[in-house]
Amino acid sequence: MKKRSAFVMLAAALAFAGCSKVDNKNEGKQANSKMPVFALIDSASYDFGTITEGKVVEHDFRFRNDGEYPLILSNITSSCGCTTPEWPKEPIGPNQTSTIKVRFDSKNKSGPQVKTITVYANTEPAYSELRLRGIVNAAAKTESKK
Repeated sequence: MKKRSAFVMLAAALAFAGCSKVDNKNEGKQANSKMPVFALIDSASYDFGTITEGKVVEHDFRFRNDGEYPLILSNITSSCGCTTPEWPKEPIGPNQTSTIKVRFDSKNKSGPQVKTITVYANTEPAYSELRLRGIVNAAAKTESKK
């Protein structure tokens, strides 16, 4: 019985603690400004134009840490196995710049393409999205002789 009442009291205390508001509005903003900030130097979207199927497109997304603490890119995923990202594994210090290299292999792809690259980092929000887009023209089919 003591364990149950202790549990109920703990749950109530946590519920009340979660409902409290920060009275000083600047206090919350100040805490967020100290977080690392993933700031793109160029656009979050790259249009590679029109290419022929089989071509590999590469693009470097340049970014800077506009926060006060080191930026750590923990993982980067892509919406398709045809798109592979490379990113710095070491922390990026405040005001430092770096790049994320993205390769798109158009083999067996044709038509309009939009590939999303999701960057996970120690930022708020915890992820950002980059995009590659363009059109892939089908490669000319070669006829095989029998």
